[in-house]
Amino acid sequence: MRIGVPREIKSQEGRVALLPAQVKRLVDLGHSLLVERDAGMLSEAPDSDYVAAGASIADSGEAVYANAELIVKVKEILPAEFGYLRPEHVIFTNIHGAADRRQVDRLLEVGLTAIAAEETHEFGSPNSVLAGEIGALEGARLVLAPHGGSGRHFMAHFGAPAAKAIVIGLGGVGRGALRTLLGLGMSVIGLDVSRGARREAMFTWHKQDFVAFDISELSAHLEEADLVVNCVLWDKTRKDHLITRKMLKRMKPRAVIADISCDPAGAVETTRATKWESPVYEVDGIRHFCVDNIPGAAPVTASAGYAEALLPFISLIAEHGPIEACRRDRWLARGLTCAAGELILEEAGRFQNRPFTPLAEFLKRHAAA
Repeated sequence: MRIGVPREIKSQEGRVALLPAQVKRLVDLGHSLLVERDAGMLSEAPDSDYVAAGASIADSGEAVYANAELIVKVKEILPAEFGYLRPEHVIFTNIHGAADRRQVDRLLEVGLTAIAAEETHEFGSPNSVLAGEIGALEGARLVLAPHGGSGRHFMAHFGAPAAKAIVIGLGGVGRGALRTLLGLGMSVIGLDVSRGARREAMFTWHKQDFVAFDISELSAHLEEADLVVNCVLWDKTRKDHLITRKMLKRMKPRAVIADISCDPAGAVETTRATKWESPVYEVDGIRHFCVDNIPGAAPVTASAGYAEALLPFISLIAEHGPIEACRRDRWLARGLTCAAGELILEEAGRFQNRPFTPLAEFLKRHAAA
């Protein structure tokens, strides 16, 4: 199969979907790879390394789309790329389609096959941990007085207590946040609905200033927090919130919310996505950090994890085609978003209130055909 790797055009996004090591393995399997010039530059993967791995270099993203069947990316298809799409394309990238009707409309209009990479990680995205670590670090920075924070140090000194943080959600993202905040010396409260997750965190961090409670305890601790880090991925069909706008008035005047999950009006009602060039905004005196591509700040590390996680799926798609690959791997199938103008991703259908074909029904019909 002809596999294309375009350069990411999202602002401040330096990741690349495949590094030369993965390219070589795909070339050795008999596939042809076309990589856009400088696609891996910010991930310390120069064009010369891709050529040595067996890839060809294209001068533009348009050329990649024009000459490849399987397009492998990191971020969603942006409007500037809409004109490059063709019905024969298979798109494998982080689509986040439920919250992006315009993108889904275009994918359906073209009639291509799209698979959302964010849905395919059985053990969580390798970039989730990085998002937690980096997002928490940004939150800790914003606690310092020059950035408008409470002015507490992240460590306890001279009788003054350390800054206090609340981490909501103790999964992969939350564990990354805990590594950063507790490593700095902060006092941290972890919240999760899972007793197992709370217990694991308590055992892991028993030597640090850390306690864990059920999520129902959030309200009891909100007023004492200098920093709240949200790591909960919110169901987009839900209308409720963990932190409502009304609750902001109970927080410290210079407190910070770092919403790493970044679901607009999701777990945090006042969340809206921001970019690295303007990452912070204020609502009712509370500053919000809600960058929607946090791992892109560490592209060398993030690309290494992402590319290795995607490689088995890319190999499967390239060998068997997208639909048969989804029939063979249930985790890949979870990401099947659309095919031939038919919406399949349930979350997008329900959130956007539009017709969709249940995955099982689609795959059964395809098998029968």
